[in-house]
Amino acid sequence: MELSDSACCLTLARRPLESKPNELSPFMSFFINRRRFLQTASATLAYSALGAHGVEASQKVRRVGLIGAGWYGKSDLWRLIQVAPVEVVSICDPDKQMLAGALEIASQRQKSKKTPRSYGDYRKMLAEKDLDLVVIGSPDHWHALHMIAAVEAGADVYVQKPISTDVLEGESMVAAARKHNKVVQVGTQRKSTPHLIEAKKQVIDAGLLGKIGHVDMCCYFHMRANGNPPEEKVPEFLDYEMWTGPAPLRPYDGIPHRRWWRTFTEYGNGIVGDMCVHMFDTARWMLQLGWPKRISSSGGIFVQKEGKSNISDTQSATFEYNAYNLNWQHRTWGTAPDPDYPWALFIYGEKGTLKASTMRADFIPHDKKAKPIHFECVFEKEKYPEDNTEKDIELNAAPATRLHMLDFLTAVDKRSRPIADIEEGHISTASCILANVAMKTGRALMYDPKQRIVTGDEEATKLLRRDYRQPWQRPA
Repeated sequence: MELSDSACCLTLARRPLESKPNELSPFMSFFINRRRFLQTASATLAYSALGAHGVEASQKVRRVGLIGAGWYGKSDLWRLIQVAPVEVVSICDPDKQMLAGALEIASQRQKSKKTPRSYGDYRKMLAEKDLDLVVIGSPDHWHALHMIAAVEAGADVYVQKPISTDVLEGESMVAAARKHNKVVQVGTQRKSTPHLIEAKKQVIDAGLLGKIGHVDMCCYFHMRANGNPPEEKVPEFLDYEMWTGPAPLRPYDGIPHRRWWRTFTEYGNGIVGDMCVHMFDTARWMLQLGWPKRISSSGGIFVQKEGKSNISDTQSATFEYNAYNLNWQHRTWGTAPDPDYPWALFIYGEKGTLKASTMRADFIPHDKKAKPIHFECVFEKEKYPEDNTEKDIELNAAPATRLHMLDFLTAVDKRSRPIADIEEGHISTASCILANVAMKTGRALMYDPKQRIVTGDEEATKLLRRDYRQPWQRPA
């Protein structure tokens, strides 16, 4: 299937699986050199932190399969090839053109130069039962079936976020990983982002914030596709039935890849499911938070009403914890209050504020005598020159994904839980899905993960589960 999305001071709590060209001014030269120094220092510190925590994946050649050869599916696979001696033996996608492109690049990038086997149906690929690892980059509505089938076929899995389109799919995914004793890493790679690793270590873990009282999270990117393309004939190279799978079959109005499918609730959970899950998961990791005790949300389509999109263009959500709340806000129109942090989180403490994004982080102390701390995004274009020519690469995310893959492989070697274990991915994903349910019902919700119900709310409990299109069956 085509890819879902996108896009640490590693306290890698290793638990066994069975347990839980113009001349520059002197000023600009100084600024750029300082920035490069900060980037290098941050990278060095991040890698030393990883080494200190035992991230030392073996050089065993692992057989890998990819399900979903779109933008991020390929991106994840290329990052894996960069850090491990893997052999890509199979790639699956219902789009023959997308598939052909991935096969060609894979044959160029992997050491053996062999062209992987190709499939249009993931079930046929997994029936071979010859894969050590499966990378899943399909759209959100496929994640549950793909991941569960992969662990049943004996593979450890790297699955993109969000892990599911409804809450109970996520519960089934966690259960399957545990039943088959498989390592499942979720693509919430902010936990492996070098400058965020250091921000957590130097600011939060060092206690510079003091008592924390509030967290804000936001996204103000204009990323909501909202066109009105006409219906048309499905091209011969695309198996639209297979692409759609268990989701409702929308009238075909052009290639769904990249941004178009994300604008419909039939396939995902909008901006909250796509972007909030990253920042919420990062905040939970930094602050060691589990399930929120209550979730509320409001919003809708307030401005961008002219197109087909049915996801919200404006939405707020509150995730309540005992000591403080985590608040989310997105607008796919207008401007960001802080132009340096359009997609970010802000942690407020009595002694200062930590701003954090995929591009930078800043600690701003309340005491004017204290020194602020700035963290720069790390790039590795010199170490990995192929990054400079790769189409559509997210350069800021590549180092994080590489570290995330190394963490995944180390967990596979040690049969331990990775930094973004499926259960953690489920908590972050399900909480964001519950925010959409809360917006739909107009009520605050309290989810009970043991009973798998919304406490005292039968209507909301029914919304934890989506119907599947026949003949596809929901996982048990």
